[in-house]
Amino acid sequence: MVAGLLGAVLLSVSPAAISGNGLPGNYQQVVDLTHSYDENTIYWPTASGFKLHIDFHGYTDKGYYYEANSFSTAEHGGTHLDAPVHFAEGQRAVAEIPLTNLMAVAAVIDVSEQCRSNRDYQVTIADIQAWEKRHGQLADGAILLLKTGFAQYWPDRERYMGTAERGEEAVAKLHFPGLHPQAAQWLATERRIAAVGLDTPSIDYGQSTLFESHQYLFKANIPVFENVANLDALPPNGAYVIALPMKIKAGSGAPLRIIALLP
Repeated sequence: MVAGLLGAVLLSVSPAAISGNGLPGNYQQVVDLTHSYDENTIYWPTASGFKLHIDFHGYTDKGYYYEANSFSTAEHGGTHLDAPVHFAEGQRAVAEIPLTNLMAVAAVIDVSEQCRSNRDYQVTIADIQAWEKRHGQLADGAILLLKTGFAQYWPDRERYMGTAERGEEAVAKLHFPGLHPQAAQWLATERRIAAVGLDTPSIDYGQSTLFESHQYLFKANIPVFENVANLDALPPNGAYVIALPMKIKAGSGAPLRIIALLP
């Protein structure tokens, strides 16, 4: 409810409510939570990467300078959104996700200390409840962001993913943190969050073979943001996140531009 009301305020804000820095209300700073797309962008070992194709760079026969490119990319790579249909038949595709799931107050849970000593760490129910003990229960409609600290390794594939190898055999060598399936199931049934995001390649940890956290969240139509950047710049609460993917009508995922407004 709180997130929905705040989203409505941001969408309907009048010019008089815009601060001197161009931000609505009492927000003072914008943090970009998005990794750029280029030849170094990290993708799943079995996925094709991002390619920018130069169509024209230079001066035209009429004398003015002009650039135009085309690009190709897998849905799931770089900072991107996973739509529920990715692992749950009949659930929402990218273009069907309500904007209220993509614009909301943020709760940031820092598990970087646990992940520093365990690349395979999985965020637990206890981690979430410890945050709630300090900051109050996760608000209905909030976006939950999990800070593992792994964004500091981007774009070093080996440090970020556990391996720089490509292909099917490399999948078994992946080592990075994620959300424990029990915690995903608990969030889907005991809380009413809008979305979950984190700064690793997958909401399931690298050694997962069943991707159960994906399954639990997506059956509840909760989208996921992966490879999020700069979570260390956000407070535990108080930020407002706007996460807008490319609107691919039947997409199971899409490149994502995600930002946070800070009070």
